[in-house]
Amino acid sequence: MNKELPINEQIRAKEMMVIGPNGEQMGQKQLNDALTLARYAGLDLVLMSDNGKMAVAKIMDYNKYRYERQKKIKEQQKKQRETNKELKEYRLSVTIDIHDFETRVRNAKEYLEKGHKIKAFIRFKGRQMARPELGKEVLIRFAEALAEVSQIETQPKLEGRQMFMLLAPKK
Repeated sequence: MNKELPINEQIRAKEMMVIGPNGEQMGQKQLNDALTLARYAGLDLVLMSDNGKMAVAKIMDYNKYRYERQKKIKEQQKKQRETNKELKEYRLSVTIDIHDFETRVRNAKEYLEKGHKIKAFIRFKGRQMARPELGKEVLIRFAEALAEVSQIETQPKLEGRQMFMLLAPKK
């Protein structure tokens, strides 16, 4: 989105529709006349669109326009980040050690407090597929350890060799 618009002497169109600094239409002008008007006003002549029929140029302060456009883009990106909170994944196992489990709970708690969602999953290997209830117990225990800061959004469910569960932060 770093597309610069042609200004003043960079404009190649011979004739254009000119819009004044307050939005009023000044009619069709030659490039030299439009540049003279812009200099007289102490502003820049900016080519807004150059489609096939008629080019449109506006007399404005280009640096101020660029600054406000960048500010608007940053604000949009900030809003987008807020709506698309991160989904952090935590991989557990049926045979997880108590210290590994506690470490994952501690890290997950920090993420939940920041407002992110968590996907906890277990990938079953070999004979573990015969006892998926062991994996479900680990996921439920994980959810119970985080019960004070989260709620279960999706109950543990098995898909192929993987069982997963989604946790969302409490409101």
